[in-house]
Amino acid sequence: MIAILDIGSNSVRLMLWANGKSLYKKVATTRLAEGAAQSGVLTEPAMARTVAAIGEFCGEARAAGARIYAFATAAVRSAQNGTEFCKRTEADCGVLPEIISGEEEAQLGLTGALGSGDGGVIDIGGASTEVCYREAGKITFSASLPVGCVKLFDVCKDDRTRLSQRIAEALSPLNGIAPVGVTYCIGGTAATLARIRLGLPRYDAAVLQETPLKAAWLQEEADKLLALSAKDRKKIAGMDPVRADVIAGGTLLLSEIMKKIGIGEAFFSDRDNLEGFLTARGIA
Repeated sequence: MIAILDIGSNSVRLMLWANGKSLYKKVATTRLAEGAAQSGVLTEPAMARTVAAIGEFCGEARAAGARIYAFATAAVRSAQNGTEFCKRTEADCGVLPEIISGEEEAQLGLTGALGSGDGGVIDIGGASTEVCYREAGKITFSASLPVGCVKLFDVCKDDRTRLSQRIAEALSPLNGIAPVGVTYCIGGTAATLARIRLGLPRYDAAVLQETPLKAAWLQEEADKLLALSAKDRKKIAGMDPVRADVIAGGTLLLSEIMKKIGIGEAFFSDRDNLEGFLTARGIA
């Protein structure tokens, strides 16, 4: 039995793996990146929430007899006190997270979603967004952009003009990409949008897998969400209530990325960097 923890900028996720497959995944929204866009440091409340969630997941994993591995992404690698956070996690929870680079994060997502196949992945995170493509078995593009749904909300709230400007600045590294094959979207923003697309009241990986997210629909959805308050967004069928405040900026970001790279459709994948980390590290 193996447990993988993904310590992200918006949430902590747990995957239990045995006999060559994922038994289940769990998520705790802790907003580790909250406030870090302005200060450059992880705040004490955000760290406390996150360490508490990691501790609960580690307890569950140990009770199942699992070996525990953990990795941390944008919020931790970009914060001035990211290393201190990892040491605190080790002291309190008994696991030292591996801080992965943005480029590796992109490639882990690609491996998780596509295995060894060709195509691409877009991962809208809390503090960063990864875009990665593979053709003929070789990585043709890999980038980690310094923008995500939590960071956008912290800096821009739901101001359409400020959001558009911030997103446009962040997407310049995508100039000249020539996407090949199917593109998958992974992460909490994409999962929430897939649920909204289907009107699904609860997360169901089997139902959501391969849900198409069309560029035209995403643009319309971004306009709709930006016109609503977070309270009213919670009334939308399929909305994850803990993401209602940050979902509008995340949707606009995904819409603009697809427009920028010239694709009309992407598909949600439940398989993501958790599976990618497992494969890349040769754990299973």
